Amino acid sequence: MQPRNALEALTMRPAALLRSSWPWRSLAYLASGTLLGAATVAAVMVMLVVGTLLAAVVVGVAGYVGCLLSGIVVARVERRRLRLVDHDELRDPHLPPPRAGLRAWVTLRLREEATWRELFYAALAAAMLSWMDLLVLVGVAYTLLISVGAPWTISDEPLSSTLPAVFAGLLLGPILAYPVIAWAGARAAMARAMLTPPDDARLRELTRSRARLVDAFEVERRRIERDLHDGAQQRLVALSMQLGLARLEVPAGTPGAEPLAAAHQLAKQALTDLRELIRGVHPKVLTDRGLAAAVGEVASLAPVSVDLELRLPGRLPSAVEMTAYFVVAEALTNVAKHAGAERAVVEAFLERGRLILLIRDDGGGGADPAKGSGLTGLADRVAVVDGTVNMSSPAGGPTLLRVEIPVPEEDA
Repeated sequence: MQPRNALEALTMRPAALLRSSWPWRSLAYLASGTLLGAATVAAVMVMLVVGTLLAAVVVGVAGYVGCLLSGIVVARVERRRLRLVDHDELRDPHLPPPRAGLRAWVTLRLREEATWRELFYAALAAAMLSWMDLLVLVGVAYTLLISVGAPWTISDEPLSSTLPAVFAGLLLGPILAYPVIAWAGARAAMARAMLTPPDDARLRELTRSRARLVDAFEVERRRIERDLHDGAQQRLVALSMQLGLARLEVPAGTPGAEPLAAAHQLAKQALTDLRELIRGVHPKVLTDRGLAAAVGEVASLAPVSVDLELRLPGRLPSAVEMTAYFVVAEALTNVAKHAGAERAVVEAFLERGRLILLIRDDGGGGADPAKGSGLTGLADRVAVVDGTVNMSSPAGGPTLLRVEIPVPEEDA
């Protein structure tokens, strides 16, 4: 399993750690931290001096407000820097302003708890953490310089006296990667702890828990589909065949012919119903051939004419395909039951790491989730995979349903 951050990287085997990019990423993180601290101190000093020297009230207040809001800029840069030593993205906790304009933005930011948390982090980073970054970098550089560079730095000593120091420095270099990575990991952990909104830890655990439940439910769904397909369906097929053979042995017009024919029809109807149930539990075509084929099958069985515009590069993660399939199936069912439409269009494509589904129809519109049309359940299903649902359905139509489902980066 690949480490997610610098602290986890320390558990790697020494050879694997030294061959990896973690030592260089850690050095880049500490070096950029030193530069960020220096830039923060310089910018704050400039704003304070300008605000103090210029007697105008507006300029002075603007300078001091800029100092208070400087933490937002530092935190934004820090979130980007964290990607060097931590693969888990740290989201921006700030809310969008209620209206456009600089005044609304500044007012909202000054009232947010995240702004003051970021200001405190910026002050701590500039006053202490960046200097500790510099201390680690200087210590490592100085140690390597006095050892590996001994033949050049100690000019009055013979080469035979300085060569042991060179060899010692070459051996010490890989060992110094460990304190560099350790401090970078600890530094990143402090930044994450200070910049993470209080509810994020619980939210992450709830998200993981929900993902585990969804995976377990999907595994159980597939087991049920497999048991129905390989068990009950095969027995019904055999029963239908046996009843068909029995009908051939019973002459028409005899007392048992009519009940036997009725039983044969009931067996075939039960087989048809079971196949529909299996398709609803987990469509086999989705597992075997993917989302495009499964949506094509749903469209071919829909009561209305459906045009497909599917621009998919290939297979997607199973959770994404399953969610998208049931979204299309439920949407087309709603079109047939409630829209009074004659034609529907289904589009599917990838855009910036998200699967976009567009389902539109030429019906009468006026769709309302509060009326129990299945839209609430559809939105809940999409929310399980962190997707979003938006709908436009004015009275008189047409209706447009837009669903966005995030696709993991490694699978997009």
